[in-house]
Amino acid sequence: MIDPQLVKLAAVVLVAIAVGGIAYVLLIPYLSGEKKSDKRLAQFAKDQPKRRSRGGDSDLIITRKKEVQETLKELEARQKFKKKATLKMRLARAGFDVTPRSFYMASLGLGVGTALLMLITGSSPLLSLAAGASAGLGAPRWVVNFLGKRRQKRFLRELANAIDIIVRGVKSGLPLNDCLHIIAVETPEPVREEFENLVEQQKVGIPLAKAFEGMLDRVPLPEVNFFSIVVSIQQKTGGNLAEALGNLAAVLRDRQRLAGKVAAFSAEAKTSAAIIGALPPLVMLMLFMSTPDYVAILWTDRLGKIMLMASGFWMLCGVLVMRKMINFDY
Repeated sequence: MIDPQLVKLAAVVLVAIAVGGIAYVLLIPYLSGEKKSDKRLAQFAKDQPKRRSRGGDSDLIITRKKEVQETLKELEARQKFKKKATLKMRLARAGFDVTPRSFYMASLGLGVGTALLMLITGSSPLLSLAAGASAGLGAPRWVVNFLGKRRQKRFLRELANAIDIIVRGVKSGLPLNDCLHIIAVETPEPVREEFENLVEQQKVGIPLAKAFEGMLDRVPLPEVNFFSIVVSIQQKTGGNLAEALGNLAAVLRDRQRLAGKVAAFSAEAKTSAAIIGALPPLVMLMLFMSTPDYVAILWTDRLGKIMLMASGFWMLCGVLVMRKMINFDY
């Protein structure tokens, strides 16, 4: 016969096991939830340094943008207060290594020589004086401006190639100063001369930004301004100089292609304007060569002189209007 005490003990054990199982089933979700929360906390703790680094990168980017903006504001302020080009500066832009005094002496000699030549050939003193003034005051300055613009065009044609030399040099590990020295030795004129002056100024301790200001005074082109801004910003804020200059070289070549397209599209209009502007003087010259007495009344008679002056004035107005029509800004 079974002992009643053993039956009671077995019943108590079974009840305890059942209660423990029920409790385990009911409480396991909460226990597992606590473990998942611990895992999430641990994962968050691991990700926190990454988030801080991302925040640091964004702060660095914001700081760099502010520095770039401040640098651009400084450069724009310097450009606003640019002085008017002096005669010495215009001579340097034209490539003349002469002093203003020598230029004035040469202009005076040209003016006096022209006036004496007109007097010797039988012209009136008033006409000789006007011709001497035009030759002494207008012609030398026109030549200087013409040669300065031609030199700037030559410089612009070679600037993109010079920038490519810097890009390749920086990518290969050369410092910027060595790249500038290569340009000052191997590139054609006038790029070689300008970069040679830049290198010489750096050798005597002039900062690169100040040296670029001098280059911009001698070669007042927007492309040179872009180049100086890129280099100045890179030196102050850092960054990939090769990539920035490579983009600048591509932009310069695109501008040159655009200028070529504009010249091609406007070639017909320029030819027509040149023919229309040159036709009246050429017809008058041919008439003078065939029948001089028929045309001489224009400068021998008072009314003829007035008509000649009025015709010249209206021809000048027409040429200026046509010049304005065929010149395109891009």
